[in-house]
Amino acid sequence: MQSWWMTVVDGNPKLERRETALPEPGAHELLVQVEAASLNRGEFIAGVGLHGNAPGRAAGIDAAGRVCAIGTAVTGFAIGDRVMGRAIGGFSDVARMHHAEALPVPDTLDAVHAAAFPLVFNVTFDMLVARGHLQAGETLLVTGASSGVGVACVQLGHALGARVVGTSGSAAKLERLRALGLDEGIVTRQADFADQVRTLSAGHGADLVIDTVGGSIFAECMRACAFEGRVAMVGYVDRVLEARIDLALLHEQRLDLFGVSNKLRTATQRAETVRRVATELLPLVAAGRIVPLVDRVFPIEALPEAVAHMQSDTQIGKVVLQSGR
Repeated sequence: MQSWWMTVVDGNPKLERRETALPEPGAHELLVQVEAASLNRGEFIAGVGLHGNAPGRAAGIDAAGRVCAIGTAVTGFAIGDRVMGRAIGGFSDVARMHHAEALPVPDTLDAVHAAAFPLVFNVTFDMLVARGHLQAGETLLVTGASSGVGVACVQLGHALGARVVGTSGSAAKLERLRALGLDEGIVTRQADFADQVRTLSAGHGADLVIDTVGGSIFAECMRACAFEGRVAMVGYVDRVLEARIDLALLHEQRLDLFGVSNKLRTATQRAETVRRVATELLPLVAAGRIVPLVDRVFPIEALPEAVAHMQSDTQIGKVVLQSGR
């Protein structure tokens, strides 16, 4: 079968398409005939991204398709089922997927939109619900709101009844997000938005802030918080891995700061999030209230071009690869 592999050369990710043997499913794994797979920025940040410092491995961690083989201990799935989930080798003809991290695809989603769902919405659910405890009527601030995770936060925040404020360097992107639940947009790429957030919230500030950008804006995210606000740190596309923390602000405002990543979580911990997504979030998808936003679809053979498009910062939502098989 054909499979994209990524290696790190001189600190930079290198992609290579290889002919590889068809994998065998582990006892708890599904083999999935990949119909579509989506890109995630963190996978392509060498050294600190989702691949870490691995010398080389099959690339792709989000995929959707049909089950073509099952392990001996798999429950809840059968050959032919449509599934989406965290995958091993998602940019391949066939990918492996642990059955506890696989989700059934609602009838409302085709393969392309299903591939855009798993990682960003698992992470978003973790940030907004499991750890962020976002409540209806609260103010949610999403920085980098046009990214894959950012758009998912806008959509889920709106569905939960929050007032959603987003930042972006593009007024056009923010305007497009209004149809998905964005209430207020702030046009900026700088750490200069806290005062505007307070103005838009009648002096209250944001109850939950999502930092999708990194250390260059983390201090400003803290300043944008309401009393007893929360800041979730989920990305560092700015490659800035350090930030100044105002301890007086942290202390006086009783702020909660937390990071969200699946990199070091156990399989059991990841599976618990997937279970809750299946019971609490998938019904919203099945009802058509949430549809993942896909920016552009590339053929799976064009992964390098898809990566370049994603890294150009022109997209809004997810970039997806589609298999021609």
